[in-house]
Amino acid sequence: MFNFSKKLIDWYLQNKRELPWRKTQDPYRIWLSEIILQQTRVEQGMPYYFKFVEAYPDIKALANAPEDDVLKLWQGLGYYSRARNLHATAKKVAFDFNSEFPNTYAEIKKLKGIGDYTASAIASICFDEAEAVVDGNVYRVLSRVFGIDTPIDSTPGKKEFKALAQQLIDPKDPATFNQAVMEFGATQCKPKNPYCLHCPFQQDCAAYASGKINELPVKQGKTKVRDRYFNYLIVLGPSGETILSQRDKKGIWRGLFEFPLLETEKPLKESRFRESLKNLKLPGVSSAVLVDDLDVESLVALTPEAIIHKLSHQKLHVHFWLLKIKDVSGLQTSSFEVFETYAVPRVIDRFMEDFDYKRYL
Repeated sequence: MFNFSKKLIDWYLQNKRELPWRKTQDPYRIWLSEIILQQTRVEQGMPYYFKFVEAYPDIKALANAPEDDVLKLWQGLGYYSRARNLHATAKKVAFDFNSEFPNTYAEIKKLKGIGDYTASAIASICFDEAEAVVDGNVYRVLSRVFGIDTPIDSTPGKKEFKALAQQLIDPKDPATFNQAVMEFGATQCKPKNPYCLHCPFQQDCAAYASGKINELPVKQGKTKVRDRYFNYLIVLGPSGETILSQRDKKGIWRGLFEFPLLETEKPLKESRFRESLKNLKLPGVSSAVLVDDLDVESLVALTPEAIIHKLSHQKLHVHFWLLKIKDVSGLQTSSFEVFETYAVPRVIDRFMEDFDYKRYL
């Protein structure tokens, strides 16, 4: 077998990006960067990394933060379970381990929200353990270079790629190897339009030789995308009062704040929506209040066309409605002025950037 590791590391030393987490072996900062960069491009994730490091310079500071503050700082990154797991693990390390991060792959992997890939990255970069990382970038590089067509989302595929990566890793410098293979997949052997003409593996690459660059890696099948229809009701009282509540259901956006929500199985015309809205329950001071029991002044469709918000396996069709009421007595209300202190889903945050409630008073 050709010297994959040497060619890879030589390429990396000449082409690597200067990233802040590459200048440290602090496990807190390496872990933080890896969690932020899951399902997130470096360009999008870097500002969040700096915000977190500034707000919480060490793991104890993060552990002591209220969860709502952590979710607010995370707002816009999506996959909020990452933030909740980040906070839970920070508390575990800070309070149970006296702020000392576990120093082996096996122990790191036991922490909440940390799987094989993140544990391998932390163990190799921070503690020099020869544990190979395998993520989407690594699957792509290895499948193309070595011509492997075993589906990467199958159990045999995961085992095969992990074993190969473990065989290839440089035991003398596992940190550099792991960072190199991730970087190579992210910037050179990209999903589309990889730089094959200037690739150090061009003569060795099975996919390049067989013309199968666009066919590898192989997946068993795509997960079906589910359509959901969200109707957010922005309640507006005579003095600018509104209603926000915290999602406590399992699923997307748990722990985030939102306007009262009516989810339907299909899109509704305004007349049907008005009828369905009557039985929507709003948070009251002593008990829930039905919309039908309110003194309603007007109902306005703020988004005639649905806002499309895509998640990993869901496509949300979102409408915003303004319900102006004459009396808020009996309701649990908030002011729009404190809206920015709450962590809210990105689709609500974007809508509110251009929404001026005062024009409707």
